[in-house]
Amino acid sequence: MVRRVLAVLLLLPLLSVGQGFEEFQTTRANVRLSATNVGTFGNAFRGYRDGSGTPSMEYPAGSGIEHLFEGGLWFGGLDNGIVRVSTSAYDAPQGYAPGRGGFEFNATQGANVVEKSSLRSSPNYRADAVSHQDFIASFNDSEILVPGTSIPINNHLNPMDLQVDMAVYNWEYSFTDFMVIVDLTITNGSSNTYEDFYVGLWNNTVVRNINITPAGAGGATFYSQGGNGFIDSLNLAYCYDRNGDVGFTDSYVGQMFLGAEDKNGFQHPQVSADTKVNYNAWVFNNSGANTFFFPTSDQQRYLKMSDGFNQHPCWNDPTGAACVTTMDVDLQSELNALGNRSDLVSVGPFDDFQSGDEIKVSFAYVVAKKFEDGLPNGSNNATQQTYLLDAANWAQRTYNGEDANFNGVLDEGEDKDGNGVITRFILPSPPETPIIRVEPGDGECTIYWADNSRQSEDPISKKKDFEGYNIYATQTGFDVFGTPDLQNDLELVASFDSLANNYGFNNGFLPVKLATPVTFDGDTNEYAFAYTLSPLPNGWQTAVAVTAFDKGDLNSGLESLESAVLSNAVRAFPGAGPSNLDSVEPYVYPNPYYLGASWEGSSNFQEESRKLVFSNLPRNSRITITTAGGDYIDSFEHHEEYDGTDIRWFRSFGSEDPSRNVFSGGEHAWDLLSRESQIIARGMYLFTVEDLETGKSFTGTFLIVK
Repeated sequence: MVRRVLAVLLLLPLLSVGQGFEEFQTTRANVRLSATNVGTFGNAFRGYRDGSGTPSMEYPAGSGIEHLFEGGLWFGGLDNGIVRVSTSAYDAPQGYAPGRGGFEFNATQGANVVEKSSLRSSPNYRADAVSHQDFIASFNDSEILVPGTSIPINNHLNPMDLQVDMAVYNWEYSFTDFMVIVDLTITNGSSNTYEDFYVGLWNNTVVRNINITPAGAGGATFYSQGGNGFIDSLNLAYCYDRNGDVGFTDSYVGQMFLGAEDKNGFQHPQVSADTKVNYNAWVFNNSGANTFFFPTSDQQRYLKMSDGFNQHPCWNDPTGAACVTTMDVDLQSELNALGNRSDLVSVGPFDDFQSGDEIKVSFAYVVAKKFEDGLPNGSNNATQQTYLLDAANWAQRTYNGEDANFNGVLDEGEDKDGNGVITRFILPSPPETPIIRVEPGDGECTIYWADNSRQSEDPISKKKDFEGYNIYATQTGFDVFGTPDLQNDLELVASFDSLANNYGFNNGFLPVKLATPVTFDGDTNEYAFAYTLSPLPNGWQTAVAVTAFDKGDLNSGLESLESAVLSNAVRAFPGAGPSNLDSVEPYVYPNPYYLGASWEGSSNFQEESRKLVFSNLPRNSRITITTAGGDYIDSFEHHEEYDGTDIRWFRSFGSEDPSRNVFSGGEHAWDLLSRESQIIARGMYLFTVEDLETGKSFTGTFLIVK
């Protein structure tokens, strides 16, 4: 999803001319990372202040668990011995704003953000796409004024004239949906030659659950509950919630360097002794701290990029003489203590960066649940980091692609696509995600799916190795009890696979295969399979999904792979179908309604997230609600294709994509607010249902008890 705006959200009064600023968000992975075409990541929690609800870096999607305040890119080098630095973001309590110091990049004129997808089912499908959702953006630091205005970019007087082409990749596979890769191509657009050039990824990571503690609540305390660290072997900086919303935010967020290339070849510490990955951290926006100070000048920022804590004797031996006589700080222990820190992962030096030269650098954001070992988050031990390390290794494997032995050389047998160069970002592929359709009914829902997965070919083994289908559903109340995590809330309820082999259950497809494929009005797909879930409680949400899995390939070491359970997940709301007022009377449930009905859950918009349901409605009807004395409260129309978008509950607890909330056609939820969005009092209320096709009507009552 890309949103084009004429100026930054909440900052419209500052500018009279548009910037070409665009914000986009990853939606294929289970990570909702916001990024922009000016080189920033996260949105400084603006989404919770401007009412859009746009996450900054939420994982799992829909959970309310945020991981990033804001991030950006740093570049620095020596021009005839003089330090030159440009940054796309750094410590700013209010986040990005045009002209604000540290935000020195602007979108390249005429280069809008482009979204592409390697999924043939996507409307953004492109044969040259790398991931399930690519975002391509271009920006540069060449301007000293905000383009189109007379506003100077604070302290940006000597641009490096760097052009950055950025690709942001994310995949929906279950084994990669915890990461977002940032792939950069940096071009020297100046006439200068830069020596000792470094590229860094800066972030202010903050792990909190905004459904438990609203973003920014309590001021600085909200942000200062994290612990930080760095794992040298993976070039991975990380942060976790040490003491904020413990029990509701048990996850890690990491940023890692993957690899780089310049005219001199592949650059990585594992293959080049001259290449260093440096890690630094400091107290957010605090230039007065001693060791952990915010670098306020170009010279200080360059020093942070070119030398890291992880290179200092105090990193691994805080009691040794080399530490005690210099910094005399137990760096890793200090970083693991409570605090709000910025951290920086940088790589270099790149030498002889001449005019027109290119440098390619790739980073990754990874997120992962804490591996629960019964110890407090602050233990931050290797066991708790298990899933984080797995996620980081998958990110590295994804970057490596055809470079199986990670030496930067295309060795014999590695050229899987036959193009003569190392192709990175290649992953083993499960079968294509089944195309599904969900039809809720009274106390049940039926899942239909098409036959599209059976012809899928794995890009590595080159085999059509489809094996079977898995069917998933959630328990009643998954959406309102605890912290939502749809990927884990979906539980396997049935599995069907091919006969007469050594894989799966060998139970065949006869129980779900339809004698004749079915079609639906307005839907061009043919559905060959069906499975019914019953009984289900009406009005409650049940999420369902169907995945396809393959046989794997023991000869090549590939395990059986399964399509992503979230890629076609649908939220079904069983209930009555469209009715005829001549034969069935509409009614309301729950009736009486008690404050805080069990299906409502908790949110930061509690009074706007109430819900009761009108049932047995004609397919096209109008519902009018009045007091017992006849005073008007509210009215709305119902249509068979109702999707729940008229009340907040479904935005808070349903799918973020309204088309994935499906209803039975004869029910409509109401939020217990008047037409003027006022909270209604307890008491007896009348409702009138008018059939818009026949003109007939019915009047009933319901009771509100608070």
